[in-house]
Amino acid sequence: MSMGSDMYREQILDHYKNPRNYGELEEPTFSHVGENPMCGDEIRVDVNLEDDDETIEYVAFSGDGCAISQASASLLTQELPGMSMDELAEMDRDDIAEMLGIELSPMRIKCAVLAEKVVQDGADIYKGEKEIDRTTTED
Repeated sequence: MSMGSDMYREQILDHYKNPRNYGELEEPTFSHVGENPMCGDEIRVDVNLEDDDETIEYVAFSGDGCAISQASASLLTQELPGMSMDELAEMDRDDIAEMLGIELSPMRIKCAVLAEKVVQDGADIYKGEKEIDRTTTED
């Protein structure tokens, strides 16, 4: 174990116990719900876009799940404001792993990317590019 991973583990626990931006936005531009059935994680993400309808202004999340899913949702709500919808679309599991700062097993990656997938699907639905009720990490 390197010192680095301990620091990140503490960060994950901190975000899990004291999630940032937890709750729901009054009038989100869009919101979406998703789940990771393998682990029982469920997350709702609310997003407010700025007046340009392109830049993310606020993000909030609610839901329940394991430490990794909740911490990555919490971290994501801090990471996304100021990003464009295009930048959001380009995010992938490597960005999430880097944000969390730990090596993720194949089982854990689904917990880690849940919030990101929920926001991306929500954005696609908002833009009229996708029609789904809920996001799931099954596939």
